Amino acid sequence: MKRNESTADRIIRAIIGIALLVFGLIVTGTLQWVLLAAGILAVFTAITGFCGLYKLLGISTYKEQAPPRK
Repeated sequence: MKRNESTADRIIRAIIGIALLVFGLIVTGTLQWVLLAAGILAVFTAITGFCGLYKLLGISTYKEQAPPRK
C-alpha cells in the first residue's frame, strides 16, 4: 500500500476517528456499531496513511519530500 494521505489529513482522521469511537461507546443500538466501525476505519487509515477510497478515486494528498541535498 502506497501512502496517499498527507500529515494534516492523517491528523484530522485520527481526531475524528477517536471522537467517533468515544461517541460509539456512549450510544447504544445500531448507531453504536456504525460509529465504532467508522471510528476504527478512520483511525486505521490515519495510522497507515493509506485510504482505499482515495485509491479508487485517484486522489492523493501526500506530497513526497525531495531528497536531502548533499
